[in-house]
Amino acid sequence: MSDRFRRVLRQQARKVGREYARSKEAYEEGRDAGERGVGEGDPAAFDLPTDDEGRARVVCRRHVDRRAVLVDPEGRPACFEAGHPDCEGCAEDVREGAVQTW
Repeated sequence: MSDRFRRVLRQQARKVGREYARSKEAYEEGRDAGERGVGEGDPAAFDLPTDDEGRARVVCRRHVDRRAVLVDPEGRPACFEAGHPDCEGCAEDVREGAVQTW
């Protein structure tokens, strides 16, 4: 293997590693935001099951995992990101009472 090829390969590997780290950080930030909460809504108003702390138990469409999150008065989970199709659909399902729960 030539030195140039090795250098390019290392550069690409570092680039992929940085992208992975950014993606992982964004995922964790979204998850943490859901646990902290952003609103004063009542999950019971949307007929959602809750945990011991009063957070709604929903299955996140975007990251396909179980989350315990607060729901604002407009029916948006705390991890909601405006403009993202999965988040928009999730909020719509919460308001309609059709969101997947656990």
